[in-house]
Amino acid sequence: MPKRTDINSILIIGAGPIVIGQACEFDYSGAQACKALREGLPGYFG
Repeated sequence: MPKRTDINSILIIGAGPIVIGQACEFDYSGAQACKALREGLPGYFG
C-alpha cells in the first residue's frame, strides 16, 4: 500500500475490552500505529 501524504499526525484511542474475533484487527491497528510513530509522525494518545 502506498504511503498516504495527506496524513500528518495520528490519534491512538484506547480500544477498551476485546471480544473474541477482534484480536487480529487490534494487533494490526497497533502494529500500523507503531510503524507510523517510527516513521516520524507525531502521535496523540487517548
